[in-house]
Amino acid sequence: MAKTKQSPKEIACQLFEAHFGQQANKVHMLALSGSDRCYYRLSNEQHTAIATLNENVAENNTYFYFTELFRKHQINVPEVFKIGKDRKSYLQQDLGTLSLFDKLQKDGHTAEVKDLFRASLEQLARVQWIAGRDTDFDQCFATKQFDEDAVRADLLYFKYYFADLQKHYYDRKALMDEMQRWSREIGRLQPQALMYRDFQSRNIMVHQGKVWLIDFQGSMQGPPQYDIASLLWQAKAQLPDSWKDELLTSYITSVNALPTPRVEEIYFRKGYNQLVLLRLLQVLGAYGFRGLLERKPHFLTSIYPALKHLRTFLDNNPQLPAYPELRSLLEKLTRPDQLEKFAPPPVAESTGLQIRISSFSYKKGIPEDSSPNGGGYVFDCRGLLNPGRFAAYKSLSGLDEPVRNFLEEKTKMPEFMDHVFGLVSLNVTDYLERGFTHLSVSFGCTGGQHRSVYAATKLAEFLEKRYPVKVMLTHLNSENWVKEP
Repeated sequence: MAKTKQSPKEIACQLFEAHFGQQANKVHMLALSGSDRCYYRLSNEQHTAIATLNENVAENNTYFYFTELFRKHQINVPEVFKIGKDRKSYLQQDLGTLSLFDKLQKDGHTAEVKDLFRASLEQLARVQWIAGRDTDFDQCFATKQFDEDAVRADLLYFKYYFADLQKHYYDRKALMDEMQRWSREIGRLQPQALMYRDFQSRNIMVHQGKVWLIDFQGSMQGPPQYDIASLLWQAKAQLPDSWKDELLTSYITSVNALPTPRVEEIYFRKGYNQLVLLRLLQVLGAYGFRGLLERKPHFLTSIYPALKHLRTFLDNNPQLPAYPELRSLLEKLTRPDQLEKFAPPPVAESTGLQIRISSFSYKKGIPEDSSPNGGGYVFDCRGLLNPGRFAAYKSLSGLDEPVRNFLEEKTKMPEFMDHVFGLVSLNVTDYLERGFTHLSVSFGCTGGQHRSVYAATKLAEFLEKRYPVKVMLTHLNSENWVKEP
């Protein structure tokens, strides 16, 4: 008889019990990131941990390698407690929920936050120069070195997934020649160290007063300035220019205090400026792919601050890029009218837009919209697997954690909601600009208890965080929900 395949949640619970000798009584699936990895927070009265599930064994092995290496050199990274036999899952230290980006968004540009950025760069210096000299780069699972080919790939990513979508004229042959030459120039930059690759404030946790590093499995050999650019020029962080200058100087001081050769500051800063520009373009490519093509809201809203950063860089560095066709294209992409295309709706003042969101049962019919303009969205959730068909969820609703976990793990609800967010955002942005006052969004399923309730609640949370609107959420069939006997 074939062995029943374990669910991701069951695998996570098994890891927890195997390590702690106790069962977890709370299991919560964490929000998905830009990768295919799946995360769970598990806890009981004594312990808490994070379980990670990832089918890419090579990537996992790289993560295990760098975790051990970094901890050996007193770098703050989470401890790996337990690794699954197939190396597709592992249990690690729980660092809480506060990232450096969250801290910045919550507190603003305070002295404490600046000190946390400075501490992050001190940790980065140890990663690059202390752990870096002890690294076996054959352990890198994808690319071993950020060389000329890797640089060109980043530039083409920007070209195809952002620049070309804006439909500006440019001399294709001249631009490709310039990208080839610039790739060769950056690929030969010195010094070389261990490059983190995605060193930004969402990958830095603040735990027990210290900064901790996560998501470092993409590390490779490369120019260290790239990581500093990634942190200081992160689009949504919008660090003041004075901070950027001060923190760059602080990083150089940290490196020169380590038992490693001193960096030549003039050449280091020159290379840093080139890598700031490269990182800005790579990020725009990612936002174009995830936002303009896949219509994921977080990436769409990141385009405007990223373009503002690029505009600032071009204004402050008239000599970069030192290639006329590329410079011309970047000037076109950051004109005021182009920035306006991606500008968010004003949020300084509240608006008169009211958004009514409801869940309903198709057995009772689609609810009428009584607003003056009428209309709105109606989304049918019945194409998704119904939790109500299973005894464990029958008397629960889409407000309950077990149902939420089921919909996020066992169905295509996350993909469904990504499309919903993108579609509704189009109207909300337009309605705010035109002064409209009402929009209705309804979600229906068979009983109006599980799928539609979850979807309506998720959309309400999304809109309240992003827009200056009044959201009214109603579950129309709540009186008829199946209750425990």
